[in-house]
Amino acid sequence: MDEFHSLTGRLLVAMPGIGDPRFEHAVILVCAHRPDHAMGLRLDRPAPGVDLKAVLTKLETPAPDSAADRAVMVGGPVERERGFVLHTDDWLVEDASLSFGEGLAMTGTREALAAMVDPTMGPRRSMLLLGYAGWGEGQLEDELGDNVWLTAEADADLVFDPDYEGKWAKALAGLGVDPAQLSGQSGRA
Repeated sequence: MDEFHSLTGRLLVAMPGIGDPRFEHAVILVCAHRPDHAMGLRLDRPAPGVDLKAVLTKLETPAPDSAADRAVMVGGPVERERGFVLHTDDWLVEDASLSFGEGLAMTGTREALAAMVDPTMGPRRSMLLLGYAGWGEGQLEDELGDNVWLTAEADADLVFDPDYEGKWAKALAGLGVDPAQLSGQSGRA
């Protein structure tokens, strides 16, 4: 049996021709990866017509006007009504935050939403994502074997970069890959 290599804290960067329109040009941060499952958050797709202020207002949480300038992301196709706050690990909630990777954490509580707009007590960097990407046992490993994903280090500047449209190209550039040179065809030698 092959040795398991966790991708927790790494990025998945979609190859052209991934074959699933939900993941074209996707950059996904892997938050948990074990032999029986994997979970990640897509970092490059703003939810149409939704901003942080609107979400906080709907949840009756005080929101400064500046929150209207912060996009809410589509984290993935699974449980899209469920929110996750991805943030730096300088702010954590005991028994609610999941720390992973280099200085990153994820929290799914109202407390985390309020902390996002608290410049003195909240995390240094954060973003709200709705839904997540999930894989069952062996599914992500099969996709990696089929060359539909590249893996990369999760750089906090890229993770929290508000240039969502440029995130895929930046992730590839960080790997030394020119998107123009990639083919949608895959194969095995």
